[in-house]
Amino acid sequence: MRRIRTVLLGALAAVLLVALAGTALVLLPGPEAEAAAEPLPLPPDLPRLAAGPQYDECLGLLRNDADGALAFAETWDAAGGGEGAKHCAALALLALGEAEKAGERLETLGRLSRAPSIARAAVYAQAVQAWMLANQSGRAFAAATMGLTIAPGDLDLMLDRAVALGTLGRYQDALEDLDRVLATAPDRAEAWVFRAAALRRLDRVPLAAEAVDRALALAPENAEALLERGIIRQLRGDTRGARADWERTIAIAPDSAAADLAQQNLALNEAGPQRR
Repeated sequence: MRRIRTVLLGALAAVLLVALAGTALVLLPGPEAEAAAEPLPLPPDLPRLAAGPQYDECLGLLRNDADGALAFAETWDAAGGGEGAKHCAALALLALGEAEKAGERLETLGRLSRAPSIARAAVYAQAVQAWMLANQSGRAFAAATMGLTIAPGDLDLMLDRAVALGTLGRYQDALEDLDRVLATAPDRAEAWVFRAAALRRLDRVPLAAEAVDRALALAPENAEALLERGIIRQLRGDTRGARADWERTIAIAPDSAAADLAQQNLALNEAGPQRR
């Protein structure tokens, strides 16, 4: 089951790399608020809390007409649409950039829904992403924790909680969740990237370098991994290597948040040590 976190990974990676990973250089304010203000695409396979043609129609509208999906969901809900209508409305709000309202609704749905645990956990994961986009990491952590109480083996939720913990400055706690993810799924490149970032913030730079190398071995063109390796190289005095990684980040993902951060780092690097 694909999660909204997959689609929002670019935005979340930017939040994480500013807050959890930090940077060897001074960065401008993170892009999470900007990301939340824009319409957000949704993945093709959403967790389902209901069944039926109206649910299918509403979820289908989300892909290209979030305003229409919201209007449909609200009309349907008023006519007794139940969990399906409420879920679609919350996702429409998220797609329209109303992240805080979406987080509230998704968290309530995860708590009250009578759907199977796997679907409820997926809805909690959506709430986590909404709270992260709303820049409310504490609420994101709480939603992830609630989801893990009903689905303790859910690796996506565990990874989401690690992201939230990192933005709260709880790097060691984030590492513990990341290590649990990687013990079960060592091929999760994004978990290695986030692990590298947390280790670096804990001043364990050699281990951070090993972690980001693992990420790039799994996904050689992962923009967030290249951004992170550039930061680590800059810390180690390898300015040329850092520049190469940041330039590669921009080349392979020019419209991403990672590219924006790479560009900022390149500009500050060019400005010299007095700007760092």
